[in-house]
Formats: sequence, structure tokens, C-alpha cells
Amino acid sequence: MFTGIVQGVGQIIDIIDQDKLRTYKVKLPHQLTDNIEIGASIANDGCCLTVTKFDNSVVSFDIMEETLALTTLGDKKINDFVNIERSAKFGDEVGGHIMSGHISCTAIIVDIQKTATNCHMTLQLPSQFSKYVLYKGFIGIDGASLTVGQIDKDSFTIHLIPETLAITTLDSKTVGDKVNIEIDAQTQAIVDTVERVLAAK
Repeated sequence: MFTGIVQGVGQIIDIIDQDKLRTYKVKLPHQLTDNIEIGASIANDGCCLTVTKFDNSVVSFDIMEETLALTTLGDKKINDFVNIERSAKFGDEVGGHIMSGHISCTAIIVDIQKTATNCHMTLQLPSQFSKYVLYKGFIGIDGASLTVGQIDKDSFTIHLIPETLAITTLDSKTVGDKVNIEIDAQTQAIVDTVERVLAAK
């Protein structure tokens, strides 16, 4: 379980591609290395990955074929950066919203408008997921818990404050980039339930 509050940015320092499997190593910020154990869950750009090896500040993860196909992790290169969140513990403050680390789809950034104090980013979703994106609702973008702004057909806008840009990889994104999307599970459950009830009438 995660909260969508990105705790730091890690750098990919090695990638080994095999048949239907990618192993990569991420150098974590020093403050995120305490008490890491083999088998622990750490979100990389919102994807829940399992620690397979840990040496000093370098963590190894194995990424299966389905995850590579569904997320942006299959496109990552050595020296790329990823948003990092350690799994939440019972009793931790939930500053964002409850997230599973299971990516629903990717979205394409179609517009970015920056000012001195904020950033407006517009993203285009696969059409089948648009019904789950609601004005002022929660959404996970590369592991960051964010609030949905304007909605227009298959696209929506988020508003990023300087703090979010400073502590995540979102400040380096450009138009055309893909990001991982985790749809809010409660929103999806409610929408799907309402659809089933209406269809049964």
C-alpha cells in the first residue's frame, strides 16, 4: 500500500534485459535506504516492485513482461530517474490517497503551461478509462497523488505546485511523454457498480 506522496527520486544505474524479464538497479536517496529487506515493496513511478537485492543504496528489481507492456518502465534507460515511495506502514500519515501501486494505463502529456508559481499539465487517457476521472477526484500520476482539474472528453488537467515539481520527476516532463496512471480504486468501483445497476434495469 502507498499514499502517493513521493519521498524522493532514484536513478537507474543498470538494466539487464532477458526474455520477458527486465532487471534494473536503482540508486536511492540516502534517506530512503533504512531497513530495506529483500521482498520489500517500493513504488517506482507508481509501480509496486519487489526488492530482489540490496547493496548499500542500490536496489535491484525484477520487472515482468506484463508490467513492461502496461507501464513506462519498459521504456526506461540507464541514468533515467524514477519517483520513489517506500510502502506505507499502519499508523503512517496518509497525505495523499490510498494507492495499490497497480498501474491502470499510461497517459500522454499533450500540453504543459508553466508560470513562476505553478504548472498546468494536460494528459490524454485511453478512452475506456476516462469515465473514472472526475473533477476534484484523486488520480495517481507516476506515483504522485494528485487532484484532477478540468476534464475534456479523453483528457484532463492537473495543477502542480512548485513543491511537487521540486521533489518529483514531473518537472522534467515534456509534451509527448508518457506517464503511469493509477485510477482511484474507490472511484472505479463506484462507477462500475452504477453501470451494472443501470444496465440491469
